[in-house]
Amino acid sequence: MIAQYATTTTPIGPFTTLVDDDGAVLASGWTDDPEELRALIHPSLRPTALTRLCDLGAVTRAVADYHRGELTSIDSITVRQQSGEFLVHAWDVLRTVPAGDPITYTEFAGRSGRPAAVRGAASACARNAAALFVPCHRVLRTDGTLGGFRWGLPAKRWLISHEEHAR
Repeated sequence: MIAQYATTTTPIGPFTTLVDDDGAVLASGWTDDPEELRALIHPSLRPTALTRLCDLGAVTRAVADYHRGELTSIDSITVRQQSGEFLVHAWDVLRTVPAGDPITYTEFAGRSGRPAAVRGAASACARNAAALFVPCHRVLRTDGTLGGFRWGLPAKRWLISHEEHAR
C-alpha cells in the first residue's frame, strides 16, 4: 500500500499526517519526517511507500483549523490504527475526551473499562500513532502534571493551554 502525506506549518512546529487510500489518518505528529511516522504504524497497516502531497484536503484543513482555535475540527476525521482489543478501544475512548477538559491516566483507565489498568492506559497514549486526531495530550498524571508526550512536553503544554483558552 502507498500512503500519502503532507506537512503543515503550526505554531509548535511542522505537523505531518499520513493517510491511506481512503483518507483515514494512519499516523500524525509534530515532525517533518514522514518515515518517523511510518515506523509508528502497526505492521498490518504500514504502507510500503509514501507519496508527498501539498495538501490532504479535509485532513489538512482540520489540522490548520485546530491550531487556529477550532478545536472540534479534528473530531470528524477518520483514524485507522490497529493493535490489541484494549488499545483500539482505549484510542476510541481518547477521541471522546473533550478539548479543554483533560483527564488523568486513572480516569482514562476507568473510562476504558479497566480501572486498575493505569499502566495500560499510559501505554495506549504512548503507542498512539495518530497524535492530535487521537488526543492523547489530554491525559495527565494524577497530580495534574503533564507526564510524557512523544512530541515533547513543550508541545503538550502548548496544546493543553491552547485548548483551555480556545474553549
